[in-house]
Amino acid sequence: MARLKLFIPLAIFVGLAALLWKGLSLDPTAMPSALKDKAFPAFSLGVLKDEQDFKTEKDFLGEITLVNVWATWCVVCRVEHPYLLELAEQGVRVVGVNYKDQPDAARQWLAELKDPYEFSVMDRDGRLGLDLGVFGAPESYLVDQQGIIRHKHVGVVDDKVWQRDFMPIINELKGK
Repeated sequence: MARLKLFIPLAIFVGLAALLWKGLSLDPTAMPSALKDKAFPAFSLGVLKDEQDFKTEKDFLGEITLVNVWATWCVVCRVEHPYLLELAEQGVRVVGVNYKDQPDAARQWLAELKDPYEFSVMDRDGRLGLDLGVFGAPESYLVDQQGIIRHKHVGVVDDKVWQRDFMPIINELKGK
């Protein structure tokens, strides 16, 4: 019996190693949203282009909208940006949430890289991000015509992600 006690630390180590291995094998972009199939959170924020112009969650109603959380400090957002421009050129409604950023830096960033957003609200203190459950930028949310969040994606949206994750939902929402 005393010899069995010697194996307890080994058993604990093996158990912890198995849990770590399981955690490492998870897809980090597959973070579920507690808001899926719920209304986009209420907010009232100024728009980046005109800080006197305020938008609310009601501005998402009527059209399927890709809401993209971005920031100038986010290196990966720069990688994603050209694809957002393509989506906007294809007629996809893209709305931005400028997350914990400096407005002047964000305006300069959009002037240099072009602006894919119909409008981009300024979430300087991250309250909207907190309500959305944002882990960091970039994150994208697909919001239906009634303002309901249908999908959340953490990380870069590129053509592969768009076709695999977003288009089936959009086609379903459009009744195709």
